[in-house]
Amino acid sequence: MKLIDLTIPLGIGTPPWPTYEPLQVKYFKRLAPNGANGQVVTHSNHLGTHLDGQCHFYTPGKDIASLSLDYLVHEAAIVDLSDVAGDYDVYTSKMITDRVEVKEGDILIIHTGYHHFGWTQPTGDEVRYMVQHPGPDREFAEWAKKMKLRWIGVDCGSADHPMNTIIRNWMPRQTKQAEFVFEKKFGKSLAQFYDDSKYQLMHLEMFPDNILHAECLGGDIDLVLNRRLTVGFFPWRFVDGEASIGRCVAMVEDDEYEELMKKKESMPKTRFGDCYDPKHVESLNKLSTENMAGYDYEIKY
Repeated sequence: MKLIDLTIPLGIGTPPWPTYEPLQVKYFKRLAPNGANGQVVTHSNHLGTHLDGQCHFYTPGKDIASLSLDYLVHEAAIVDLSDVAGDYDVYTSKMITDRVEVKEGDILIIHTGYHHFGWTQPTGDEVRYMVQHPGPDREFAEWAKKMKLRWIGVDCGSADHPMNTIIRNWMPRQTKQAEFVFEKKFGKSLAQFYDDSKYQLMHLEMFPDNILHAECLGGDIDLVLNRRLTVGFFPWRFVDGEASIGRCVAMVEDDEYEELMKKKESMPKTRFGDCYDPKHVESLNKLSTENMAGYDYEIKY
């Protein structure tokens, strides 16, 4: 068994969720004269590849230390939606089941393709990564409950649509763009589509059912799309932790691993060695250009 890393690099340049504390690192001792390097690290839990705990949004919920390894490691479906959902789009359960088999009790990993706008990528765009990615509506949430999914992972800033979070108030320029897309596609304003009864539904409505999610996945995720395999997330054994930075991996057999590494050799790579597929960016830019066609000024992707 070999592991494919689905984790983004963590450094002082890694953006946290908007307004959260970024990573800060300082040395409190150095090799000279102390004989060892030592660092102090300060950060919020919602930074880089991380898992939200149940108590993050649910008062009587479990902390991170209470999550069993059986819950964290299981069969998974990994789906690519970069061909169907661009900036501000809403994805559905049908988009997922049209592309991959999902079984009851699965882990579900959603590749929106927006990891290509992460901080390590040549097409990096922090605002697009955090504020413009697609997200679900209640239909998806009810389907996830019906399927009794273990947990959900996404390769972007949040499992919720960004315009169904407080970001809608913080980013007026992007909110104006999203209003245009929602009126054009659904004939509704953001406030009508995502009214107060749906606010942050992927957090507020899912966590009581212990359907949690991991956010900001990436790494070599482009190697393992639209298929089933075993996935594991490994957070700290964090007592009272409402979330935790961690490592997410996909597990493949040795012979397949060799094939995937040969494929990786032929793909472009970030400065940290993660492979990526430019076709996903091309698709997302095409979809997003179509979404914004007719807007009051041209948006170039």
